[in-house]
Amino acid sequence: MTWPRFAHSWLALTVTVAGCLVGSPRAASAQLTVYDPAVTTRNTVTAIVKESLRRTQQEQHSQLRRMAQRLSMFTNLAKYSIRDAPRWRIHDFENPDLLAVTRALHAALNYGDAAGAAYLAVSHPVQTAAPLVARLGPATRRLALARLATLEAADASAIAAIHESGRLRLNGRRELAAIDVLDGHVVDPTLEQSATAVLDKISGAALIAARQRQARTQLLAAIVEQLLTDSKRARDTDAVVMNMQLTSWRDGTAANEAFVRGSADALRTWRQP
Repeated sequence: MTWPRFAHSWLALTVTVAGCLVGSPRAASAQLTVYDPAVTTRNTVTAIVKESLRRTQQEQHSQLRRMAQRLSMFTNLAKYSIRDAPRWRIHDFENPDLLAVTRALHAALNYGDAAGAAYLAVSHPVQTAAPLVARLGPATRRLALARLATLEAADASAIAAIHESGRLRLNGRRELAAIDVLDGHVVDPTLEQSATAVLDKISGAALIAARQRQARTQLLAAIVEQLLTDSKRARDTDAVVMNMQLTSWRDGTAANEAFVRGSADALRTWRQP
């Protein structure tokens, strides 16, 4: 078979190029390009995904910024703020014209007094009744113990009420300072407010509201204790009156007859001195 002339020429050129490549590896590495379609496709997909994530994060950040902007961009929140809110009343316990025991009681109304020392200092003391009550009969002892229990219940409820009132005033002043600070942050006209800051303010307001509800519950409990003590005192008074009436109905006839007999005897035996 006879090869054409151009075929021989092409074969010679190919052999020459191959020899040059084999003889010069550095030149070959600089001139050859390795192309892997799978790697190129993977890198392309990775770049597309990263770009998509970047754009999504940018859009989310912009949306959060818009959501975090205050409502004041649409309305002025300062109109909802209450100016010159009433302050807690402070009892003047440092007045030198007051007695020492009175100043102590006023201080207890301002700060609380769990031991009740200020209240007991201005109250009439009750003598030790245990030795005397032990000498009484069962019925009389029962009556005396009931009255002593009323006095002790009244003292306990009064001490608790003074202490709760003082703690309520003290905590109320602290809560009022916190409310003033929160008020300043809420009506802040700045539009640059992060979502975390807004949530923190909501949490702070909820915490203050919970404390105030707890304080109201404690105050209502102290009022109920006072009402219970007053109810017991009124009940004891009615019981004493009713017992006197029942005794009068039961022993009235005998008492009247004895009174008449005694008067008759006194009249019969009376002589002018």
